[in-house]
Amino acid sequence: MMSYEKLHVYQCAIDFLGKTVQLIDEMPKGSSILVDQLKRASISMPLNIAEGAGKRSKADYRKYFDIARGSAMECGAILDVCLKLNLVRQDRYTPGKVLLERIVAMLTKLAET
Repeated sequence: MMSYEKLHVYQCAIDFLGKTVQLIDEMPKGSSILVDQLKRASISMPLNIAEGAGKRSKADYRKYFDIARGSAMECGAILDVCLKLNLVRQDRYTPGKVLLERIVAMLTKLAET
């Protein structure tokens, strides 16, 4: 097992990515701009967490966790837009937002260490 796989925040980010795939499959046609943005931001989170976990200097470590945090915030905003535009159901939106709040909190702590 790689070191990043042991991080709870990485596991949560992978879980969010799975939820994103389900959500994207349910979005109506004509949402390709938001679908693409959500897909890229949700993929960015676990990739940057893994890269940050592999860095040796604290500055690099923090940098990648900050980038992952920004991607999580972006995912949250995209979900807000999708809800406002009636592209996502409330029962898909709420669990995603709750998970993102946990991810952001963990990444904030990791970036401060």
